[in-house]
Amino acid sequence: MIGTLLSKVFGTKNERELKRLWPIVEQVNSLESSISSLSDNQLKDKTEEFRKELEAGKTLDDLLPEAFAVVREVSKRILKMRHFDVQILGGIVLHEGQIAEMKTGEGKTLVATLPVYLNALEGKGVHIVTVNDYLAKRDTQWMGPVYNFLGLSVGVIQHDSSFILDPSYVSEDKRFEYLRPCSRKEAYFADITYGTNNEFGFDYLRDNMKYDISDYCQRELNYAIVDEVDSILIDEARTPLIISGPSEESTDKYYKIDKIIPRLKKDVDFTIDEKAKTAILTDEGNIKVEKLLGVSNLYDISNIEIVHHVLQALKAHTLFKRDVDYVVKDGEVIIVDEFTGRLMPGRRWSDGLHQAVEAKEGVKIESENQTLATITFQNYFRMYKKLAG
Repeated sequence: MIGTLLSKVFGTKNERELKRLWPIVEQVNSLESSISSLSDNQLKDKTEEFRKELEAGKTLDDLLPEAFAVVREVSKRILKMRHFDVQILGGIVLHEGQIAEMKTGEGKTLVATLPVYLNALEGKGVHIVTVNDYLAKRDTQWMGPVYNFLGLSVGVIQHDSSFILDPSYVSEDKRFEYLRPCSRKEAYFADITYGTNNEFGFDYLRDNMKYDISDYCQRELNYAIVDEVDSILIDEARTPLIISGPSEESTDKYYKIDKIIPRLKKDVDFTIDEKAKTAILTDEGNIKVEKLLGVSNLYDISNIEIVHHVLQALKAHTLFKRDVDYVVKDGEVIIVDEFTGRLMPGRRWSDGLHQAVEAKEGVKIESENQTLATITFQNYFRMYKKLAG
């Protein structure tokens, strides 16, 4: 009751924010007539003027009204689209590193041009994070001409390629019109770079696996605008991006351990818990395994890995059944999804279990994968100096 009364008197947090920002929108509008009287060349010169003002000590906030008015005018001339007042408002919110809620069709793509241009003036790079490769490419081709007109370079990162927007480049494939192929580093060193959250994240991980900083694709993470920010930073916040690679270990141990498993007797040398899908060696089993493998003490710290692989091999022989849990096809062990019954090629059990099943079936053992680099979306995006969405 009191909360309702206070919000009626003082307005909600959202209303107070809008009240604070509205005068800035009016400032942008007041400049429209003077900016629209400029010639194309005078408009293009504005970028250099803004950069000189930044060098002289002005801040981006000082430049905001005029920079937004310039982008609106260029958009009118090139795209035949004029930013509405609410879109100017959205642009200010994004520039301040906040989140603006916009419905589909309210022109998010056009809104982004305002804070992107303003923040790109510093020359430290601006990343626009889209939900898929198609949107990254489409938005580059659609909004890119505005930035190009104002003298800014635009790059786009795709899953297996990268491009620079170049109006003079002729592509044989119409889908890639004006997109000149370039190195990933060149795309990242453009003033503005479009791409998906996965690509930005994986490129960061790949950079951190390089030995020399001069080989890095990315530079310092400066400012990002994330499309569908609620999905990426809430729903998928803890989703890890993982780069894995084969470990150096020999696969002989799997065959060696597999040979001794048929000599162990259930309920004498080991017990099985089918519900928990676990296997445990008994005291008799321990002694037998030590003899068969020629190991003095199975539970010595140096042999802890052997115990693990023996237990995984027991599970492979007793709990994982061919044509039920997996099938063998073309010399490969392929997992069967326990819920749908579908084959899952490319998926592997972890912790050496898949290798134990491969040894049991006598097929080629693929070496175990190890995690080389990993980061969650949340931790990646926290590294940006300023983040909006």
